[in-house]
Amino acid sequence: MFFVLSYLAGALTIVSPCILPVLPFVFASGTRPFRRGGLPLLIGLAATFALVGSVATLGGNWLTQANEAGRWLALSLLALFGLMLLSSGLAERAMQPLVRLGEKLAAKAGEGGGFAGSFVLGIATGLLWAPCAGPVLGLILTGAALSGANARTVLLLLAYAAGAATSLAVALLAGSRVFTWLKRYLGADRWVRRGLGVAVLLGVAIIATGMDRGLLTRYSAANTDAIEQWLIARLPTGQAPAAMTGSGSMTGSTGMTGTGIGTGEPTDSDLLQFAGAVSWLNSAPLDAAALKGKVVVVDFWTYSCINCLRSIPYTEAWARKYADQGLVVIGVHSPEFAFERDPDNVKRAIRDLGITYPVAIDNDYAIWRAFQNQYWPAHYFFDATGRIRYQHFGEGKYEQSEGVIQGLLAERNGAKPAVGFVQVNATGSQAASDETDLQSPETYIGYRRTSDQFASAGGLKPDEAVLYAAPGDLPLNDWALAGNWTVKPEQATLNEPSGRLLFKFHARDLHLVLGPSVPGQAIRFRVTIDGAPPGEDRGADIAADGTGMIDGQRLYQLVRQSGAVRDRLFEIEFLDPGAQAYAFTFG
Repeated sequence: MFFVLSYLAGALTIVSPCILPVLPFVFASGTRPFRRGGLPLLIGLAATFALVGSVATLGGNWLTQANEAGRWLALSLLALFGLMLLSSGLAERAMQPLVRLGEKLAAKAGEGGGFAGSFVLGIATGLLWAPCAGPVLGLILTGAALSGANARTVLLLLAYAAGAATSLAVALLAGSRVFTWLKRYLGADRWVRRGLGVAVLLGVAIIATGMDRGLLTRYSAANTDAIEQWLIARLPTGQAPAAMTGSGSMTGSTGMTGTGIGTGEPTDSDLLQFAGAVSWLNSAPLDAAALKGKVVVVDFWTYSCINCLRSIPYTEAWARKYADQGLVVIGVHSPEFAFERDPDNVKRAIRDLGITYPVAIDNDYAIWRAFQNQYWPAHYFFDATGRIRYQHFGEGKYEQSEGVIQGLLAERNGAKPAVGFVQVNATGSQAASDETDLQSPETYIGYRRTSDQFASAGGLKPDEAVLYAAPGDLPLNDWALAGNWTVKPEQATLNEPSGRLLFKFHARDLHLVLGPSVPGQAIRFRVTIDGAPPGEDRGADIAADGTGMIDGQRLYQLVRQSGAVRDRLFEIEFLDPGAQAYAFTFG
């Protein structure tokens, strides 16, 4: 099912704002026969996109830099292509070295060259188009980063690329008919080529200046993210997409259920070895031998995940209520952000959250991969013989899950199932979200997974200290930076005092994952909502006048609206340099 979803999401990129600057390169191939022009371009584009995505799952700053270099190389190649469309003489001179090498790389690449020339242009276009992606691609890449590079990830990326290639092929074939008509009836061959050359050069300029991620995103009516989120929500119960690692509608609030009570598999107990755990908190290391005869609930979580935070009060209550009846709850902390790998940060989170059950530190995702897990939070229920009998992904259905625990304990103890369920009165960020009027998605600040909704003029500039300016008005779910910031793969870091971060949102709660760039540093900030102090709409981590302090790397609740939910403009100003912002979440 997720392969189909990936294909459909790829097909939607044709209407995404950031694909518009790439279209001239595709249409330029419409002047040639499809087998020599359009088809090799689409093959090169799809193959490159899948390859770039697959390599990207390996992570690392060097890869980010290589990808950026590849984009500039692609821009240079396509700029040359645009010039060759304008000048036949330049096309012939530019291609002569390749001809002498025997590659026959389109001696007439701007006029109607061969398969190889169009394939190379497809590679260049793919390098530019790869970052133009939405939530589904983010799920695929993040899941691959956690689960390791594998054939399934490559196939998912190929499905996504094939979907995009299909929609582009339709556009290309339609465009070729228009060009054929113009040449046949108007004799406009030369002007068609020159017009396409101008369009290609304009596309290069738009991409090079960042307008494809800035101006076009702000003013285009096309927005595929919402459609992709709808497709994701249509996944049938029990499906395991590549990753559900971010937005509440995917990771937390879907409440997707895997298997109910059944026969399980004899080898499930092997999972209870917890091989690969870096360390244990609240307990000595546990394994299948230590857990023999126990009913076990395994909870995958990470401490800055809002969906995980809201489910923890229930797992803690179950651990306390049923401990003397044979239940053991084990948390597996698999980090999302780099700072969550710090054992001291996890220890502090466990203390602040009041977690008393054992927690395995899974910094290398060894346990995550052994379970083939794909979600935060995820709960796996083992019976006393070590078999998985039930699994639940995301928030919600707590009474159903507790009923499973009661049934498994009744089997173990030879007694009737217990009645009644735990009563949880969580506060702050752990309180249940308001799903009735939630219109804002989780949004990452780092460029590795950020959305197309960044609205500061000039677009987002990776790994550069940039003086950003916020626009005068923000559409719903757009966000912006103001001040001197450097945007990294995971987060944005403020370089000078008085930098701001803005978001136009529609939700009861707004949370922001923050931290200092220097451990132990205290950073002052001030929050406003629609330009005024939050007052009664303040979150648990700020005062009524909007003031607050970054005291560690964690999730901060900054807004909890007390009245009717409506569109609001959130703004946070950091009074000291060194603030790092990772992700917005809503509830």
